[in-house]
Amino acid sequence: PALTFESQNLSAAMAEVSNQDTAPFFGFMGAASALVFACMGAAYGTAKSGVGISSMGVMRPELVMKSIVPVVMAGVLGIYGLIIAVIISTGVNPGTYTLFDGFAHLASGLSCGLAGLAAGMAIGIVGDAGVRANAQQPKLFVGMILILIFAEALALYGLIVGIILSSKAGTGAEPTP
Repeated sequence: PALTFESQNLSAAMAEVSNQDTAPFFGFMGAASALVFACMGAAYGTAKSGVGISSMGVMRPELVMKSIVPVVMAGVLGIYGLIIAVIISTGVNPGTYTLFDGFAHLASGLSCGLAGLAAGMAIGIVGDAGVRANAQQPKLFVGMILILIFAEALALYGLIVGIILSSKAGTGAEPTP
């Protein structure tokens, strides 16, 4: 009998927690993951490229300003995450927010954030090797820039998909009371 009483209390407590109460968690996790992962990619790309610039700058200090391009491109990744995080956070409205909305925002944040992380890793590795190689052979600069553009495009794909997914929020079924 004691187990039955406890299970009835647990069932009653679970019934009080509705989807509307838990749905915003997923939306806010999407906003946080967009910003955190994109900034992790931006930080890695900046740090790795900065090491290459510092190493190259010892022998060819006149090329330091020209070699800042990978650092700037890595910084843009954080902006992509910020854009999606702001879009998601403005879409979380208490009372009308459903699990569908929460999952759409979580998917949006993860797509932008993880794409930014991958792009940041690529930019960091290419930036490090590219600025060192450019110091030895100036003809490699255009090739380095093209590879960096393709790496940046990966984050742009994540941003576009993130915007599309976050726009799907609010189109699901109406919440049930």
